Amino acid sequence: MKYNLLADTGLFVSELCFGAMGFGGTGMWKNVGQTPQEEANELVNKSLDAGINFFDTANVYSTGISEEMLGKALGSKRKDVVLATKVRGRMGEGPNDIGLSRTHIRQQVEESLRRLGTDYIDLYQIHGVDPFVSFEDTLRTLDDLVSEGKVRYIGASNLQAWQLMKTLGISDKNGWERFKSLQAHYSIATRDLEREVVPLLQDQNIGLMVWSPLSGGFLSGKYKRDQQPTETSRRKEFDFPPIDKEKAYDIIEAMEEIAGNHKATTAQIALAWLLHQRVVTTVIVGARKKEQLEDNIQSTQIQFSQDEINRLDEISRLQPEYPGWMVQFMQSDRDPNQNGE
Repeated sequence: MKYNLLADTGLFVSELCFGAMGFGGTGMWKNVGQTPQEEANELVNKSLDAGINFFDTANVYSTGISEEMLGKALGSKRKDVVLATKVRGRMGEGPNDIGLSRTHIRQQVEESLRRLGTDYIDLYQIHGVDPFVSFEDTLRTLDDLVSEGKVRYIGASNLQAWQLMKTLGISDKNGWERFKSLQAHYSIATRDLEREVVPLLQDQNIGLMVWSPLSGGFLSGKYKRDQQPTETSRRKEFDFPPIDKEKAYDIIEAMEEIAGNHKATTAQIALAWLLHQRVVTTVIVGARKKEQLEDNIQSTQIQFSQDEINRLDEISRLQPEYPGWMVQFMQSDRDPNQNGE
């Protein structure tokens, strides 16, 4: 297991992060997983044994049950890990039981601390934007939580590039804590992040935590152009996140060939591709079973040849869009050494 620096925090986190979204499995989260406590304990311990020191959850996952179960599973080992959770989702029936207001954040951080059985959260993330609250209010509240020691660092999730850059500008202007990470969807079959967000993350030294690296299980090896899984699958119940399936089938076929070269699974190749992307800090894996987790962990051992990297990049590459292609065109004659001079 390798460890990567999380932005400029000085914290090193494992290249794989264990995601506890499937713990409990109530309400809409049933389709993600219904892991009971005993199995959760086993998955967490196996993760720790493999060198994983980064664990992610959210208050909204099964309305707090995931946090409770993760806290119990970590137990006395909590001090040895980097623990991340999120805030924004609906946690009650009231009109103010959702969002990024000072009131909701203040209430939910206390609840998350209680459920996780800890007195501090290493990385506290907003789970998305709240159109009814100014970024200033949200960021000031998060900055206060860091000052009080309840939160060590703050992060964001599911923000557009301009929104993330705006928050960084507000924080810099006021001397408040900056977001140190972005948790976002990214996979070899869904590379949209590379258009605007990836250049921003690299420019501003923001860590990238990848969620759904197998695109909701579509890249797990169960899905093929002429074959669909017969057993109940996550995508059969909840076809998310969106994906260009025809293009994905082409990518899967290429990954299957490369998997054969490495005596690996298709899922391992999909995860290994992400681990080879320089912008990626950590890849969140949310295995339901011990065997799935073991398979995911093996992806850290795969080293691609340059030919394999080139093939995967070629078949999965984004189609150029404006203004990206124009920017590239305008820069084509800027380098005085472009003709080998």
